[in-house]
Amino acid sequence: MSAFPDEVFLSHSTQDRRFASSLAEVMRSHGVPVWYSQTEIIGAQQWHDEIGAALRRCDWFAVILSPHSVESVWVKRELMYAFRPHRFENRIIPILYQSCDFEDPSWALDSIQMIDFRRSFEEGCAALLRIWGLGYRYRV
Repeated sequence: MSAFPDEVFLSHSTQDRRFASSLAEVMRSHGVPVWYSQTEIIGAQQWHDEIGAALRRCDWFAVILSPHSVESVWVKRELMYAFRPHRFENRIIPILYQSCDFEDPSWALDSIQMIDFRRSFEEGCAALLRIWGLGYRYRV
């Protein structure tokens, strides 16, 4: 079990926002604080400044991997920041949402254990929450 997060940065493509929203909701309902751009950035804010502030503040980094996210310039920028020395060391979580070439945004992702959501959202949630010693409470 790893240290419980103060806050998890959830990196994703805007085209995967439905999945990202569902995942963020599950994490929050299990007591895991998560920063997610869809709910945290409000109108008239400089969104790139908000993303930068969240990356500096958060102590865990989770990236949703899909064909859309591996093509996203912003996901690639967030990953570059996450892989800076000592930034999120041993606290980067690749979340495989859909099959894709995840070496495209970063070759280093292949060396980290993936949390696979391709078969089942519930199994993926259970595996993700297990990182912090939490059991997944299935939705009814």
